[in-house]
Amino acid sequence: LVGRVLLGFLLLASGWGKIMNMAGFAGFLTNLGVPSVGFLSVVVPWAEFLIGVALVLGLATRYAALACFAFVAVAVALAHRYWEFPAAQQTGQYLNFLKGLAIMGGAALVFVTGAGRFSVDAVLAKR
Repeated sequence: LVGRVLLGFLLLASGWGKIMNMAGFAGFLTNLGVPSVGFLSVVVPWAEFLIGVALVLGLATRYAALACFAFVAVAVALAHRYWEFPAAQQTGQYLNFLKGLAIMGGAALVFVTGAGRFSVDAVLAKR
């Protein structure tokens, strides 16, 4: 429960931050050279937020964990290529890269273990 909620809260909070500053997020995506910035700057924050909500609640947990894994894999591949940054920024980007790998590991664990008994999935399974 605690691990799932903490993992979900991380995505929920990060997504909410992007929702509250979509223009800034669009600028970030533009700087990365991502195509379809207009579309992605709206869809990505809401997807991240909803994945977080699903994980916190334990709703469609295995799907949310897979989505989390894929979402973070793409984010790490796009934004945290530490080897491409100037030497002064590499350590910070490397730590963000490692954080992304840790989040992917947590998502993999949630996928394997499922939501647990304190979840919406458990309540729905009892019906």
